[in-house]
Amino acid sequence: MESLSDYDVENTLNNMVEIVLVKDDDFLKIKETLTRIGVPSYKEKKLYQTCHILHKRGRYYIVHFKEMFSLDGKVTTFDEGDLLRRNAIVRLLQQWNLCKVVDEDSVKVHEELSRIKIIKFQDKDKWHLVPKYSIGTPKQNF
Repeated sequence: MESLSDYDVENTLNNMVEIVLVKDDDFLKIKETLTRIGVPSYKEKKLYQTCHILHKRGRYYIVHFKEMFSLDGKVTTFDEGDLLRRNAIVRLLQQWNLCKVVDEDSVKVHEELSRIKIIKFQDKDKWHLVPKYSIGTPKQNF
């Protein structure tokens, strides 16, 4: 598969939500917190992680896992519902004083909390936390 051009990478990055960390150690706090926010399967007690924090070219972004697929050059079905969930999660992180959004207009529409579950830190062992994307995992050639 062809890799993305610099233009494609820059275009994808421009559509992601750029943030600034409030404190230096907030990267790890956000990374851990995002593992506990996602779409639940109550029957199986699984939580599918929706967003990740990405550090790219000296900047930080909160991204939906489907945006990460796009950055990898894969076809994705990132839609309006995904965008709303991502923006709602960004707003939560901002309310919890873990980050500040660089461009407030990038998260204007954000009322999509109905399908999102937040697992309390003390309850995370009661759930199987499932990432839909793994940052830093080497790509395998098949």
